[in-house]
Amino acid sequence: MVNIFSKVFGTSNDREVKKYRKKAEQITALEKNYESLSDEELQDVFSKLKDEVQNGEKQLNDVLFDSFAITREASKRVLKMRHYDVQLIGGMVLNEGRIAEMKTGEGKTLVATLPVVLNAMTGKGVHVVTVNDYLAKRDATELEPLYNFLGFTVGAIIGEIRDDGLRREQYAADITYGTNNEFGFDYLRDNMGYDLSEKVQREHFFVIVDEVDSILIDEARTPLIISGPTNHKSVNYAKANEIAMKLEKGELIQPKSADQKPYSTGDFTVDEKNRAVLITEKGIEKAEQMFEVDNLYSLENAILSHHLDQALKANYIFEKDVDYVVKDNEVIIVDEFTGRLSEGRRFSEGLHQALEAKEGVTIQDESQTLADITFQNYFRMYDKLAGMTGTAQTEATEFAEIYNLDVVSIPTNVPVQRIDRNDLIFKSEREKFEAVSKKIKEYHEKGQPVLVGTASIEKSEHLNKLLTKLKIPHTVLNAKQHEKEGKIISDAGQKGAVTIATNMAGRGVDIKLTKETLELGGLAIIGTERHESRRIDNQLRGRSGRQGDIGESQFYLSLEDNLLRIFGSDKIKGIMERIGIEEGEHIESKMVTRAVENAQKKVESMHFESRKHLLEYDDVANQQRKVIYNFRNDLLNPEYDIMSKLDEHRYEYIVNLLADAEIIDGMPSEDYNYEYIMAKFKEELNLVVELDDIKTDNYHDLEEKLVSIIKEVYEEKMSIAAPEQKSEIERVLYLQILDNAWREHLYAMDTLKTGIGLRGYNQKDPLVEYKKESYNMFVELVSTIKLEIIKVLFTVQLQSKEDAQREQEALERMKEKMEEATENLVTNFEQERVAQSDKKIARNEPCPCGSGKKYKQCCGKSGPKRGLAAGN
Repeated sequence: MVNIFSKVFGTSNDREVKKYRKKAEQITALEKNYESLSDEELQDVFSKLKDEVQNGEKQLNDVLFDSFAITREASKRVLKMRHYDVQLIGGMVLNEGRIAEMKTGEGKTLVATLPVVLNAMTGKGVHVVTVNDYLAKRDATELEPLYNFLGFTVGAIIGEIRDDGLRREQYAADITYGTNNEFGFDYLRDNMGYDLSEKVQREHFFVIVDEVDSILIDEARTPLIISGPTNHKSVNYAKANEIAMKLEKGELIQPKSADQKPYSTGDFTVDEKNRAVLITEKGIEKAEQMFEVDNLYSLENAILSHHLDQALKANYIFEKDVDYVVKDNEVIIVDEFTGRLSEGRRFSEGLHQALEAKEGVTIQDESQTLADITFQNYFRMYDKLAGMTGTAQTEATEFAEIYNLDVVSIPTNVPVQRIDRNDLIFKSEREKFEAVSKKIKEYHEKGQPVLVGTASIEKSEHLNKLLTKLKIPHTVLNAKQHEKEGKIISDAGQKGAVTIATNMAGRGVDIKLTKETLELGGLAIIGTERHESRRIDNQLRGRSGRQGDIGESQFYLSLEDNLLRIFGSDKIKGIMERIGIEEGEHIESKMVTRAVENAQKKVESMHFESRKHLLEYDDVANQQRKVIYNFRNDLLNPEYDIMSKLDEHRYEYIVNLLADAEIIDGMPSEDYNYEYIMAKFKEELNLVVELDDIKTDNYHDLEEKLVSIIKEVYEEKMSIAAPEQKSEIERVLYLQILDNAWREHLYAMDTLKTGIGLRGYNQKDPLVEYKKESYNMFVELVSTIKLEIIKVLFTVQLQSKEDAQREQEALERMKEKMEEATENLVTNFEQERVAQSDKKIARNEPCPCGSGKKYKQCCGKSGPKRGLAAGN
């Protein structure tokens, strides 16, 4: 029924596109006006528009049509490229803070120039985020002439730029290109500095995220973390790995009776669907014996059970050459969505160390979180967030729920002519790969280029061996050869080319087809496995049939593929058995393709829940992060009144001290424990006060007197420093205390998060419990920081310039005396050594002490006794 209505009245997306088309026609109508202008006249018109926007005379929407028309005209002159009308639609979608879904090859890079130019008119800076350094540098370089023509500066933030001054320059540009990791880490580093001048980023105004699904969906499951060495030492990972290998893997048996619980045949079972390991009672008993503990799940042994769990995951869930590779004695993560090596990234919570123990490489120390943020919370800081990709509709719900972004599908400039065939399903993986090899040979003999997508390095290398046996020339592109990626992908459209690629079918790199290869049928795509996400499959398909080119695509699957084996093979297996499929045969039907898509939807839904779960927990930390970072920025500001803040802290310190002093022998009292007050002053502030100095008749006088005493003593101590020096000392010490406390708080939050799931067994919602506990921890953090700054400022010792100079002079005098004494000792030692030598030294021989003089003029002058006396 829905489909019938959509065909008659059009979908909501069709109606949106129709509105944009009318606006695009109005922009095109302005083309003639600007075509007739010279370069200087065109630049002048644009400059006037920019001034009107910056002076507040006009809003961005008031100048949108003219800005887009001028940008199109400038692009024709500078880049020799004219924006199509559908590209104007894409530009308007992005400007409104939405996601433009545009098919591969529709020129997303050029589309972005329209909203970038429009928003850069405000002077607030526009960021464009790409998936890697290569694309950031390429786009910034290729588009710079256009932006320069319109009076804008361009920057690029890439990993090789290490100098903060250079990075600051790139961010100061009107338009800055860079990767999501670089932007995110710069934000975290900016909030770890000790001076405003150290910050490299400016405000977060407008950002366009290219390949938005990859960055905001795929990579959003891993937060950005800056870590450092930890003081918290952990269990021996090798021991946990050894025990994990001794435990016996079992199968989960489903009972016939509904009132019985499922049971395992071994020490643990592996839940592949949820990527989890479940230890049985029998397994726990064995582990306790091997760890030599009574209760593996007691509080003091919690770290042992955690590391055993990670060791089991490392051995039975994480696969070498699929999830990670071992290179140069290191375990390096393979990004599951792009197939690229994630150098420098490490699995958290001890999992990386568990993998290192499994592979027998050097186990690196655990690190401690110094600063962290999720991509979700980083990108939600921007006033306006927009994105573009070839595949977003499958994740439209997540974009709407998490980022408040809606997706608009932009029609192609030329209709897609690629033929997408139904999936072929085989019983076994062996049969599937034999059929794939046969099909590749067929394409190769015909001369039609073929791009083969595999789901892992392991599978790409298996196919590589099969094609080598068949003597079919081919190139392999996986995480192990990613340096040659651009060249391999751009050559994939040549006649007879066979290219095997993991999930990284050359994003951002065009596969150029010749006239001859188009006549042979264009680029053929073969997928050897369905990915857990439909988007990754669509991206592979999208490499073929760009800009109306012909092409074809087909996926080859088997019942042994992970997706079908874990999530959906029962139904499909039943169909195959009913039909009676023989060895080497396959089935091809829309019903089976739909069943596969349903399996993918299940996995997508599961991952969405996982990302939502991560975000719910990070939202709690994010509120605290905002408070800490805002206060840090206040402290960095030279105009901030730190004196008033310290007065507040002193007052709070006295109020809390008096509240504690009112409790005598565990009971509230009308009088005060003056001994307690004096002891606390001595212990915490190194301040000695007499009873007569503080004893009063009422609370108000006592409070006032104590505040007055600690303020006077403090001011007197700090009086040797100039006012600006005093303020600087207070500011730097406050920042150090704040950072150390925040670091410890993050460690405590990580520990809390690791064990909070167990609260679910007590019929409590772990998230609610986490919110409660973390709030209490944050309140305690704030109190700790306030107390610590009062204590440190009171106990810090300052020196006047005169004292420092006198100390330096005394040190230098002492140093001179020590050097003189050392010289004499050396001389005496050499003379003694010569005197005691059995060998007779001729008077004219060089002296053995090494002075360069003759013996008779040096140590042989008048014997050792005189030498020693002279030395004394």
